Amino acid sequence: MKSLLVFVGHMALPALLALPSFPQQMAPYSVLARMTCKQVSSCEEAVAIWCGGYSRADGDSDGIPCENVCHSIEQVNEIKSQQGC
Repeated sequence: MKSLLVFVGHMALPALLALPSFPQQMAPYSVLARMTCKQVSSCEEAVAIWCGGYSRADGDSDGIPCENVCHSIEQVNEIKSQQGC
């Protein structure tokens, strides 16, 4: 059986890894590392990239990353505990 590959930048990743289902399955670090706040579609994704080292996600240092999708510190703290961040 052939596997479907999706190209992310210069990397070819198996399709299931490149297109994760949030929040049940987190994307591999290589996919999250390339995302920015403009590209995330959920607070779960925002917290994942922030915890993964994207410090610019919380530009105003208020504890809420990517305020375009995350709206409260309570929401962020709950997601952080679910993700083990």
